[in-house]
Amino acid sequence: MSQAYRHDNTSVTLINYHFVWIARRRRKVLIGLVEERLRELLAETTRGLDCEILAVEIMPDHIHLFLNCPPTLAPDQIMFRIKGYSARVLRQEFAHLQRMPSMWTRSYFCSTAGNVSSETIKRYLANQKSH
Repeated sequence: MSQAYRHDNTSVTLINYHFVWIARRRRKVLIGLVEERLRELLAETTRGLDCEILAVEIMPDHIHLFLNCPPTLAPDQIMFRIKGYSARVLRQEFAHLQRMPSMWTRSYFCSTAGNVSSETIKRYLANQKSH
């Protein structure tokens, strides 16, 4: 899928979104086992939404997620499902996360990216941990 166009009965699309969202109060809780489990949950959720992860970087207090998505999903619905499911499961599995008022803030950043800028975003995400 990734950079291939999605073909449907009546449309051909290439919709890539770059999402960024943060942990509540910018707490550095996305490390170790929480980071590993979050990576699994992101893969599981996006697969269920018919989205493909092109790149993902999990920093201690925020996440960059680059997705290829179908045209039937609005960005706010993608975020609602990913953040809701991941918060619920992480807080059930890791007791120290239950002390936070909520796992994520309600805010997020979303930018669209076509085929040309996709490589630029992938390079940017790959370099995040080195800064």
